[in-house]
Amino acid sequence: MIEAKLKKKSPWRALAGAAIVVSVATIAGQSVVASLNATAFNTVAQQISAGTMKLDLANSGNGFGQNITNLVPGDVINRYVTLTNSGSIDGIGLSLKTAQTGTSSLISDGSGAVTTKALRLTVKSCSVAWNTSSGLCAGTEATELAATPIGSLTSATTLTSSTMNSLAVRYLQMQIALPDQNETTVNGVLPANTVQGGSVNVTYTFDLAQRVATTVNS
Repeated sequence: MIEAKLKKKSPWRALAGAAIVVSVATIAGQSVVASLNATAFNTVAQQISAGTMKLDLANSGNGFGQNITNLVPGDVINRYVTLTNSGSIDGIGLSLKTAQTGTSSLISDGSGAVTTKALRLTVKSCSVAWNTSSGLCAGTEATELAATPIGSLTSATTLTSSTMNSLAVRYLQMQIALPDQNETTVNGVLPANTVQGGSVNVTYTFDLAQRVATTVNS
């Protein structure tokens, strides 16, 4: 009789144990879901904008739009242009290169027995606008590029004053010269490799790079 009673009680004990396990799991689950959180954000949006790089080229008086004709050895012709950094970013490394087509003796110096001397380009700057009638600078004058055969400028050459801050203006005198040299025309026949009667088409390209990138803390 005692054994029979014990056997009848064992199912209830199993059910009670299962109920305890479910209760503990429920409490544990509630403790995970019920958590505290906090957030924060700026109430006024921060504006971030990128700068601009712009380099403007304009003729000043007789500039690149005015052709040069009928040169003889020893001639010096000045043309005037104005560069403006119209962007919002300061610029560095201002450089110049040329592209030219035409008579080779006017582009590059002769070699060996050929002694012809090609056109030379000299670039000068003035702190104020040039007097394009007299060729005089009423401010501070500087040589940006010494006399160089135009054929040697196919790669970019950095000018002496190579920094241009935003809105800075550079007043330039572009001087073209045909160096002194001797040639003799015999019975109406021009000498070989002559500089006479030739012509060249020149394109001038100025390049300005952005300032060095920085890290700013505030």
